[in-house]
Amino acid sequence: MAIDRIASFRALIAKAPQDPFPRYGLAMEFRSRGELEAAAASFEELIAAFPDYVPSYLMAGGVASKLGRTDQARTLFQRGIEVATARGDSHARGELQSALAEVA
Repeated sequence: MAIDRIASFRALIAKAPQDPFPRYGLAMEFRSRGELEAAAASFEELIAAFPDYVPSYLMAGGVASKLGRTDQARTLFQRGIEVATARGDSHARGELQSALAEVA
């Protein structure tokens, strides 16, 4: 059940607040359920707490785009490109650049 998954992610976040992955999982669960506002809020919290967690930018930008927040999506993709570049993650950088080109 999706509700159980959300509760599970929240429990994992409480147990391991220093780990970005459970927060990412929670945001992705909201996204997969179509709860885009909740997903956007979860990604915002994730990025605030873990600004170097590269995967969050692509998904957060995609959610912002689906919500019609084009400027926010561009900003997220651009920031993700900066973070991916700084971390030497060329694959993620390429995905973020492609996503940015689609909304630009």
